[in-house]
Amino acid sequence: MFKSFFLSRRWLLWSWPGAALIIFGTWFQVEIDVKINDWFGGFYDVVQKALGKPGEVTIEEFFEFLLTFAKLAGTYVLVAVLLGFFTKHWVFRWRQAMNDYYMDNWPLLRKIEGASQRVQEDTKRFATIMETLGSNMMDSLMTLFAFMPILWNLSKKVTEVPVLGQVDHALVYVAILFALFGTVVLALVGIKLPGLEFNNQRVEAAYRKELVHGEDDAARASPPVVTDLFSHVRINYFRLFFHYMYFDVAKFSYLQFGVLVPYIALGPTVVTGAITLGVMQQIVRAFGRVEMSFQFLVRSWSVIVELISVYKRLRAFEAEIGVAPPAAPTLAPEPGGARP
Repeated sequence: MFKSFFLSRRWLLWSWPGAALIIFGTWFQVEIDVKINDWFGGFYDVVQKALGKPGEVTIEEFFEFLLTFAKLAGTYVLVAVLLGFFTKHWVFRWRQAMNDYYMDNWPLLRKIEGASQRVQEDTKRFATIMETLGSNMMDSLMTLFAFMPILWNLSKKVTEVPVLGQVDHALVYVAILFALFGTVVLALVGIKLPGLEFNNQRVEAAYRKELVHGEDDAARASPPVVTDLFSHVRINYFRLFFHYMYFDVAKFSYLQFGVLVPYIALGPTVVTGAITLGVMQQIVRAFGRVEMSFQFLVRSWSVIVELISVYKRLRAFEAEIGVAPPAAPTLAPEPGGARP
């Protein structure tokens, strides 16, 4: 899964330089988001001033703020589109490297249960998950590094928070504790999901294999056999539906309550008038970014569960290659790429 792309001379021009470009693009997006957070502070202070003292803010000043936001948002959209386009191509090359490696060793792998599915579908799912999960993870880490100092400094303006009382930089601790609480709770609630997802792929593969044999052999895929295999699929899916039901109850309840957390924490500071509307918006937005970064596992748990099941299947697949002499690699170059 990894050596075929990151340690291959054939893919050298795509793997590491491509990863560096994706990291840089993600960092640039986060920097724009930081500037947008600063913009919110100034904009809402102008709004508060305009509403409190009519005539103090001109229409030109108001629209100048909006134009500044349009420039920042336009740059963000352009970078996001180009980065998303490149990331899709980069991840597909990763899938192609895996596919070529497995096909080079196909004589060793073809007898494994669901071999065709693992080469075609599991590599596709692996690439898709890595595209979304990897991008989200990098975005969360860089957002955390960018907004944590901002929230740390803005927390100086907060006099006290409920329960914790007067604590320096209290909002940072609130974000960490709330995210940690959610991560632990959802990990415990969803502990059965990885095994069920893995088993789901196994019963689906068995059902599909029998149907494929039935296309060429009239004696295969008889109604009793198909009914029995599909019953296993049905049972496993119903178990998944049940476990995802209470997992979703916990997940969405936690996320919805999380919307109120920064306002609850800011309650004593707001009612005393210690901050302006603009500062409050900056704090709430920075708090949301830091909290969301810490909640990466919470928000991505369902995807992580699917990745675990795919990873386990491909690792079992690759284990079969490790017990036999490796096949000679395919030398056909990627168009525009380097030959080994």
